[in-house]
Parts: sequence; C-alpha cells; structure tokens
Amino acid sequence: MKSVLKLALLGLVLVIVAMVSALTAMRFAIHGQEVAVPPLVGLAPAEAERAAAGLGLQLSIERQYYSPQVPEGRIMSQLPLPGTKVRRGWQVRVAQSLGPTRVAIPDVTGQSEHAAELNIRRRGLDITSMAQVAAPGIPPDQVLAQSPPANATQVAAPNISLLLTGAAEPQAFVMPSFVGQSLGSVSRTLQDSGFRLGNVSVAAPVAPPPATPPAGDVAANPGAVASAQTVPASPPAQASPASIVVSQVPAAGQKVIVGATVNLEVR
Repeated sequence: MKSVLKLALLGLVLVIVAMVSALTAMRFAIHGQEVAVPPLVGLAPAEAERAAAGLGLQLSIERQYYSPQVPEGRIMSQLPLPGTKVRRGWQVRVAQSLGPTRVAIPDVTGQSEHAAELNIRRRGLDITSMAQVAAPGIPPDQVLAQSPPANATQVAAPNISLLLTGAAEPQAFVMPSFVGQSLGSVSRTLQDSGFRLGNVSVAAPVAPPPATPPAGDVAANPGAVASAQTVPASPPAQASPASIVVSQVPAAGQKVIVGATVNLEVR
C-alpha cells in the first residue's frame, strides 16, 4: 500500500514538473519573439529603416510636418515610442520633418476651384479637404475661405483646406389647390409664381340617364325604348379660360420647386 502511495506521489510530482517546464518554455518562446522599439527620432529615413529592419520591424512614413527644431528629412516622431515591447514584424509609424516653414501661404479667396488648386500646388502645398456651402448672390465654385489663412505663420503641415460656394438649392413651395377655379385664373397664377402650365385635358362629360317612355307607349310601340335610349354623340368639348379645374397634378399639398410643370383637368 505504501509503495502504491509513493508511486502516486512521484507521478504527481512528475506531472507538475512537466507543466512548469512547458509553461516556462512557452514563455521564453513568446518573449523570444518580442523586441524593443529602437529610438528613430532624428534619423534619416534610410537609417531609421535599417534600424527597424535589423530588429524585424517595418517602417512606415505616414505624415510630414514643418519643424524649426528637427532638420528637414529627419524623423520627428514615432509610434510606438522607443523601448516599447512589440512582436517582430510590427509596423512602426513615423512622421518626417520638412524643416522650417519656407513657403508663403497664398491668398486664394475669390478664385475658382481650379485656379486655387493650381496656385496652391505650384507652391508645393496640398489641398487636404474641400467643403461647399450655398451662398446666394455669389457664383458657385468660388473660394469663400481657406485654412490656414494667407501669409499665416507657425504652419504645421503643407496642407490647405478650402470652403467653396455651391449651387443654391431651388426654392420649394407647397402646391395649393386649384380645383374649382377657372383655367384662366389658374394659368395667370402659375405664370406669376414661376411655374409652367403643362397639359390641359377636358374631362369626359357625364352622360344623362336614358329617358324611359311611359308604360303605355312601350306597350303600344316596343321600339320606343330603343329609340329613347339612343342619344346622339356630342362633339368633344374644348378647354377655355372659363373652364373649371376638376383635378391637378401635382396634387395639392405636395412639395414642388420653382419651374415645375402643373397638369390640369378641366370641365
């Protein structure tokens, strides 16, 4: 019994030792692939790339900024920071210095988008964003404002954002009801309001019910019913300024813009 107990304890100790050894080996394997990010600020891009590649890291230059402290072409910032533990193959993102600001920010307000873009890029600058806003009384596609402003100092990046004028949205109205009004009055109202009169159709006349002859006449003359039900067709009516509107398209209450066409049906 004692020998069995000793064997069981020995087996348990061996299992524990094996688990500790496996965990230790895994920890060394994981940390063996980690490296510390080297300091890259102040290095030239080629030097920074060699330093990163020597540790199995990748270098990515993502931004460029003006800096009076860091010489032109040198790395001015990095992420992750130096000393950070990362895995091999990690990408280190850096920003490159353009040196002190040497270009004057041009004044492009009042210029067209095309002229402003040529003026900006001719000075080695870029356009980062353009927004539009409706400005009544000002032609579209003109620069209203810019950032940074003209001749600005302490410029951080060689980029300019522009605010342009856009086409004004057409004026909208709620369509009124013209039903019951005369065609001449509605036509003048549409013309004065900036709308166009479209198709004017005449509604089909409502046929009166056929006349029924007296019962005595029907008995005396059976053909009287057929003759009484035969009504000669009247010629189609023509629309006139006195015609009354019975329906309209667009219908009353719909939203319309200036210049829309309105179709009417009259009687």
